[in-house]
Amino acid sequence: MRVLVAMMALAAVAACGADGEPIQPTMNSTITLSNHGIGATTHVAATRGPVTFGLGLGL
Repeated sequence: MRVLVAMMALAAVAACGADGEPIQPTMNSTITLSNHGIGATTHVAATRGPVTFGLGLGL
């Protein structure tokens, strides 16, 4: 849990421009419906130069 909070804090600091120009984050969400039920996934990413930081969650 601490690692997740630390990663989210790092992403927030990088996205707000504390270390330079602000980074525009991207977000993709998918909701699927099948015979097995409903599924949802979300992925948030921020890219700066050759480095991409992303975080995904699937339910």
